[in-house]
Amino acid sequence: MGRVSQAQAEENRRRVVETASRLFRERGTHVSVADLMKEAGLTHGGFYKQFASKEALVDEATAHAFGELDRRHADELAAHGGQHDASQRALIDNYLSPEHRDSPADGCPVAALATDMAREGGDNEARRIYTEGVADFAERLGTADQDGITRLCTMLGALVLARATNGSPLSEEILTAARAALTVAD
Repeated sequence: MGRVSQAQAEENRRRVVETASRLFRERGTHVSVADLMKEAGLTHGGFYKQFASKEALVDEATAHAFGELDRRHADELAAHGGQHDASQRALIDNYLSPEHRDSPADGCPVAALATDMAREGGDNEARRIYTEGVADFAERLGTADQDGITRLCTMLGALVLARATNGSPLSEEILTAARAALTVAD
């Protein structure tokens, strides 16, 4: 079998990072390299041609997930004509929706990766990226009346609890209560 072109190698790497970003948010960073590569439609052996280690992929996939989050927030702000309050209201409504609850693979990396980052411990690149992403998200959520960290904790806690109780009426009740608490000043 011939060697792949540089362009194909870059495309393969991009596909692996995007796939890992989704799978890690959906299933956690413990997903095996074999399962990840199968999901990406590539061979297991190709992984180590692209990445020094699984940890290196976790770093890139975490950065990719937070890049997606940043783009979604920028798009939301643009969709609301730069109106910060309207953009935040839409962000809260989307974040605390059944659709977001039911789609962790495409959702917020803050909620999806929190437990994995807590287990990582120590000082590593993925945890640094995660911490910066949390701080940036909290900063975006701040208003004159509400602290961004408090708002993020409310949103994150509600989403995690709603996912854990999904299938029961309590799940929707949690989302509704958190939305109401965060938008009471609107």
